[in-house]
Amino acid sequence: MAGILAWFWNERFWLPHNVTWADLKNTDEATFPQAEDLYLAFPLALGIFMIRLVFERFIARPCALGLKIQANGPQKAQPNAILEKVFTSITKHPDEKRLEGLSKQLDWDVRTIQRWFRHRRNQEKPSTLTRFCESMWRFTFYLYIFTYGVRFLKKTSWQWNTRECWYNYPYQPLTMDIHYYYIVELSFYLSLLFSQFTDIRRKFFHAQSHALRRAPSSPARVPPVTASWSLSHPSGTQDFLIMFLHHLVTISLITFSYVNNMARVGALVMCLHDAADVLMEAAKMANYAKCQRLCNVIFVMFALVFTSSRLGVYPIWILNSTLFESWEIVGPFPSWWVFNVLLFLLLVLHSFWSYLIVRIACRAVSRGKAGKWNPLHVSKDDRSDIESSSDEEEGPPPTQKLHNSATNGTSGANGTNGYLSGPSCRDEH
Repeated sequence: MAGILAWFWNERFWLPHNVTWADLKNTDEATFPQAEDLYLAFPLALGIFMIRLVFERFIARPCALGLKIQANGPQKAQPNAILEKVFTSITKHPDEKRLEGLSKQLDWDVRTIQRWFRHRRNQEKPSTLTRFCESMWRFTFYLYIFTYGVRFLKKTSWQWNTRECWYNYPYQPLTMDIHYYYIVELSFYLSLLFSQFTDIRRKFFHAQSHALRRAPSSPARVPPVTASWSLSHPSGTQDFLIMFLHHLVTISLITFSYVNNMARVGALVMCLHDAADVLMEAAKMANYAKCQRLCNVIFVMFALVFTSSRLGVYPIWILNSTLFESWEIVGPFPSWWVFNVLLFLLLVLHSFWSYLIVRIACRAVSRGKAGKWNPLHVSKDDRSDIESSSDEEEGPPPTQKLHNSATNGTSGANGTNGYLSGPSCRDEH
């Protein structure tokens, strides 16, 4: 074990040439980042998670109820033994061949079966109130940490003159402001990493495509603009993995920059990223509260801040400093390369999400010519597996009664077990 630790903490990897860990030991005159400082983030991550539960229960929930956000979940699927067995034992997303087989077996319309599976997937999903509470927690944290970051960074000399991030590196003393900023940010992202498996799975752009496929100016259903959109944005699993990768990259960057004392530029990176996250959560809350005009305004602000900060300021201000200014002042060393690769990977993720945001905004503007512009139907839901059960709720109400045989999978007199036969229901994409 000692050999493994010695290999992992090899000074030639982590530190510039002719610098040793002994040079960065704490003294009475100066304090430097120590790897063991980061152990504090793990119990603090648990504490943040507990604070979140209390916040959502006693602060966010009353706010949601005050805004008349209902706690009702999605519409439940009509009980059916055969479809339930397929759903639980075989697949939650039956393909066309299986749908046709079920249609013949039950004597139901294919669209009716698609609707049943959509309702069945959605009925296990949380209510709008739950989603509002989660977004309000994230909004509150991002607003707090962003405000804290701006307040302490404006007092530093290296906020605008990024070359000072590298002068006298790595012998830059660690201040209490940076230490607190790093530990809280790392603890929060650790809590997100673990809670991602229990939280509502995010899919920020999935429901936006639903909105852009619809023209609310007419009560009738409008066919999809194009069938290619559903193929060009990630599936729920893909999006979950992308967010998981994002959390891993963020945690790695925070850890890397702290251990080898790149904390100054690391603080700039964290503050820059928190700005757009505040607006994203605010837009989602406005949408859950059905303040659509406010939601639209905040979404436009979010899109502008996200693309300008992460595709403009980030590469020009941050990457220019970490790649070129640090090369000139300090020179490259092994962990320097790893750090910059992680920063570049973050830029790739930014480019991917910015592409989706711009594409959605362009489609929203073009669709707005024919109907109401609703760019952030986005969060109707912005989650991975919520598949817009509101599609059915916005359509004409059912006029036929279910036959008794609908609960046991046998045929009804009208051939569909009393379900609507499809004209009022869109194909699921």
